[in-house]
Amino acid sequence: MGPQYTELKAETDAAIAEVIRTTAFINGKQVGEFEKALAESVGTKYCVGVANATSALWATMKALGIGPGDEVITTTHTAVCTTEAIALNGAKIVFCDIDPRTYQIDLDQVEAKITARTKLILPVHLYGIPVNMPRLLEISRKHNIPILEDCAQAQGAEVGGKRVGSMGIAACYSFFPSKNLGGMGDGGAMCTNDEKSAKFVRMFCNHGRLDKFNHEIAGCNERLDTLQAAILNVRLKRLDAWNAQRRRVATIYSEALSEVPQVVLPQAYPDTTPVWHLYVIRAKDRDGLAAYLKEQGIGTGLHYPLPLHLQPSMAFDYRKGDFPEAEKACSEMLSIPMYGHMTEDQALEVSKAVAAYYAKSPATVSA
Repeated sequence: MGPQYTELKAETDAAIAEVIRTTAFINGKQVGEFEKALAESVGTKYCVGVANATSALWATMKALGIGPGDEVITTTHTAVCTTEAIALNGAKIVFCDIDPRTYQIDLDQVEAKITARTKLILPVHLYGIPVNMPRLLEISRKHNIPILEDCAQAQGAEVGGKRVGSMGIAACYSFFPSKNLGGMGDGGAMCTNDEKSAKFVRMFCNHGRLDKFNHEIAGCNERLDTLQAAILNVRLKRLDAWNAQRRRVATIYSEALSEVPQVVLPQAYPDTTPVWHLYVIRAKDRDGLAAYLKEQGIGTGLHYPLPLHLQPSMAFDYRKGDFPEAEKACSEMLSIPMYGHMTEDQALEVSKAVAAYYAKSPATVSA
């Protein structure tokens, strides 16, 4: 976040000052400008800015008529926001395991779990690695079930030259500060080619209205603040460049760490362009490696230590052992540094530190 602000300080400060000058903090013109720009970037006709990605998922599922008695298929390996939105609509969460190579939803399980009550498939382009959309779209067409893409971590990623978020019935985005396209607070959006869904989300998130005094439906207050839209307008122009730098860092990691047998590297599907929101390795003695890197002044993260079917709020009828690939991966995963202003030298420094850890104690962390 700091380097992004430093790079764009003059433009950002001017954008913020303009909002303050006009005092249009709610539904100011910058919101519409950002919605138009994001729709063009994604490749959809419509975009609706909202308060956060959870709100975007919640409202979009409402727009699609998802409710009690319906089933929504998704991955157990994602942030809880994905499934909170399903639960908030009263639908049943149907979990699938992951492909251990890419960490993305296992599409064999998706097709196997479709029932007469399945009303939606909710893939998550986790860590900025696109899901195998060509095959998922085949499943969608075969069973006539729409796809809602969770693109919270994948702004700008592509499949076959098309941006993620443009292939399903709709897509939802997060602008949490740590995201590839992050604001200075919470923010989110839904993108779609479906005018009816876009209209519903816009109304629902603005107290059920399109104009000031005519409340057509019972809604809520989940609007995108004008200040955040103004900041995002400035940053969207740099998203592709920042994503390109993330790919350069990922390439260095992939080349340097391929020589470390105790580390398993993330993979992407053919004909996809990841944006590497996170670079997540699977490591022997994960906790020992994290402690060593911390000693070297290198931060790491856990995304995510528990699959959702083992989270108390999302367990339902699931239990340990139901999704073994996700469970095993979560015990081994470690997020190493990745951001849009990271340099190639920094990536090499991290890679050397990872290799040094395993070189000093090969007996305890053998592959």
